[in-house]
Amino acid sequence: MIVFPNCKINLGLRVLRKRSDGYHDLETVFYPIPFFDVLEIQESNSSNSTLSFSTTGIPVESNLNNLCARAYDLLKQDFPQLPSALIHLHKVIPIGGGLGGGSADAAFALILINEKFGLGLTLQQLNNYALQLGSDCPFFITNKPSYATGRGEELEELNLDLSAYKFIVVNPGILVKTAEAFKGIEPSVPQKSLKEIISQPVVTWKSELENDFEVTIFARYPEIKSIKHVLYENGALYASMSGSGSSVYGIFEKEKKSDLDFPSHYVVKDLTS
Repeated sequence: MIVFPNCKINLGLRVLRKRSDGYHDLETVFYPIPFFDVLEIQESNSSNSTLSFSTTGIPVESNLNNLCARAYDLLKQDFPQLPSALIHLHKVIPIGGGLGGGSADAAFALILINEKFGLGLTLQQLNNYALQLGSDCPFFITNKPSYATGRGEELEELNLDLSAYKFIVVNPGILVKTAEAFKGIEPSVPQKSLKEIISQPVVTWKSELENDFEVTIFARYPEIKSIKHVLYENGALYASMSGSGSSVYGIFEKEKKSDLDFPSHYVVKDLTS
């Protein structure tokens, strides 16, 4: 069986407070976009091992530490009858780019294993397994626009439809580690919720919808800041870094023609919602 894990963008991202457990409380809106990896799972006839994992495309961990393999092992603990499997991941979504590609792969692996091997897991059970793999993994179980709080795992589905627009996603190939992005962040709780801002017309977002990580990351990597500037210069209604970077996206009117000239090693995707 083959599935196509998609990624997400963050519409706004705020760091509200530091928690006693070492994590931070966040506020963001996750929005799924049609930029895909390819994931295949087959039952194996081998009796030598329970799992064989392989990859193509963008180089990733091809060992059993990969989130897809960990998803299988997590289910195997509770379902020892789970047969041996072959998992292959073709990686297209940039790694460490703030698009949640790894989390999507893990969540889709849970869904696919559940379906293929008839485990009968409910949506809530899949969410619980997903949370053990990463804070934003549960989002990809439902895969619908969601207002996220807590570490990103507390989700409220939103009636948000951006199908009238297109997205341009640009990744410069810079790997930004999450711990690095948090350095210099001063947590604060704004008076206006992201849910309220998101309910306004897209043309108003530029002045209000912010990603708190941009201050730190743009200062450290001016190249990423420049991408946002170029997207606005080319007619974006709204542009922002996604997550903790380094990917930057712009939201455009569908008929808008953009003359973007980025270095050849950048990943540039023109997507229709």
